[in-house]
Amino acid sequence: MKVRTRLTLWFAGLLLGSLLLLGGLLHYELVDEVANGHKPESPSEKIEDLLLSYGLPTIAILVIGGSWLVRRALRPVEQLAAAAERVHAGHLAERIPLSGRGDELDRLAEAFNRMLGRVDAGISSVRDFTLRASHELKTPLTILSAETELALGGPTATPAQRERLASQYEEIQRLTALVNALGLLAKADAGLPTLARENLRLDDLLREAVDNIRPLAAMRGITVNLETCDPAPMHADRSSLRQILLNLLDNAVKHNQPDGWIAIRLRHGSVGTDLAIENSGPPIPPAILPKVFDRFVRGPGVVEGSGLGLSIVRTLVEAHGGRVFCEPGRSHGFCIEMKLPTQLERRDGCCFVSPYRPANL
Repeated sequence: MKVRTRLTLWFAGLLLGSLLLLGGLLHYELVDEVANGHKPESPSEKIEDLLLSYGLPTIAILVIGGSWLVRRALRPVEQLAAAAERVHAGHLAERIPLSGRGDELDRLAEAFNRMLGRVDAGISSVRDFTLRASHELKTPLTILSAETELALGGPTATPAQRERLASQYEEIQRLTALVNALGLLAKADAGLPTLARENLRLDDLLREAVDNIRPLAAMRGITVNLETCDPAPMHADRSSLRQILLNLLDNAVKHNQPDGWIAIRLRHGSVGTDLAIENSGPPIPPAILPKVFDRFVRGPGVVEGSGLGLSIVRTLVEAHGGRVFCEPGRSHGFCIEMKLPTQLERRDGCCFVSPYRPANL
């Protein structure tokens, strides 16, 4: 039965029932008054009094009943809207349950489910292709990198050849980083990577990452200030945390101005650990600020990197149950803040995807 037919019958039944109820009450009042020997009023006045007494409750019943019928009839539409919101959040396996009545709403839900199936299959194909391609490219890139490095150290290479080989080696490393980043994101989308958790100190990893980034910052005249570094024990994946820190610091250096600064604050509490990395770079436009963690997003005028570094950060932070966000800095530039839960309990873990070199992202 079609939805409009069902609604028509429901409302007709509700209206008929309300009219019968009102008529029955009017008849009962008139008969009761005559049976009790009361002097009847004029018919018009009596009907007017009874309508005032019983008409408003009847109208209220009609409104309440009609509202209930509409909500029940439109429940599949609400389910469709809720499913669309969940799909927008990334749950492509979501499907709309069918009522089995075969009406317009069932056909709409069925079409929506078919569309979701095609989208899910398409995205799965792209993800599988990315995983396979990144895996297949790793071996030739490793060979190219080794051969180029060997040629660089060869005794017969001229200065001009060494310069070209060094440029080629740098591009190979950049391409390797990009391939590894795409593979990591594809695994994260497929739910494949898991964390090899261990007891560690995030403050130790942070100091190590700061020491690694200082030479790059010094080349640009950027001062790196570790303002606060609380002891931060936690149970987490060491390689992924190191990757997060290097990506964030690398981003703070590259999206900065010459002779600028980077301020780092690590605070640890019983609830969680907060890491804030602020720099003196140009401010991020408000239109781009909510998208900085999306893939392949780069700020205006930015030519370095692939736009995947912060996407990797968000993926790994969320895998640890944390969150990361970007906001304007207190005086200049921008500030990226990461919040991680303090997980000291022992958990079983397994191997995680191998880390990649983030320096060129």
